[in-house]
Amino acid sequence: MSPLTTAVSTGPWSGEMRERPDGAREGRLLAALAAGDRTAAEELVERTYRGVFSLLRRLCGDADLAADLTQETYRKAWAALPAFDGRSQFSTWLFRIAYTTFLNHLRRPRRLVPLDERHESAVPDPAPAADVEVDRIAEGGRLRRAVLALPEELRFTITALFWGDLPVKEIARHEGVTAVAIRKRLKRALERLALALEEEDVR
Repeated sequence: MSPLTTAVSTGPWSGEMRERPDGAREGRLLAALAAGDRTAAEELVERTYRGVFSLLRRLCGDADLAADLTQETYRKAWAALPAFDGRSQFSTWLFRIAYTTFLNHLRRPRRLVPLDERHESAVPDPAPAADVEVDRIAEGGRLRRAVLALPEELRFTITALFWGDLPVKEIARHEGVTAVAIRKRLKRALERLALALEEEDVR
């Protein structure tokens, strides 16, 4: 089963949409942080770090780079915190910063490399499972390239949903649109991804 098929069948929008229960706690932590409580900042990092790192790891396919971009994400978030309007949850706002940080990384000419070049070089010496590992890496690279080729609103929506594990309703709040509009974006994005992967198979 391909990553795209797996995402469609098991993703957070496949069933009833869920609300994240930690919004109230995030609000209290942000209020404490604004009052100068440094432990609030530490707890916010603890609560969100794994999700931010996971999103960036999936986007770039490199754990070391993802760790660097995660640190950069938090630096940008603390600097921009006074502008956070609370329209969406803090974690959703943070994921958007992480996503933008990754795109900015890609736009830096001195650091731009093929997304799966270093990942492919890390494949271990031939072993019984080596062919499976090669297929997994190649498939991940194909999907990553297809996602990054999507138009911006479709790319962020599908990235936030499948790689950021954000609920449809929360993405809609952050984007200032309805949940129906987000579902329509997802439908268009999935259609484009399926077509892109099929075309690559033909080549």
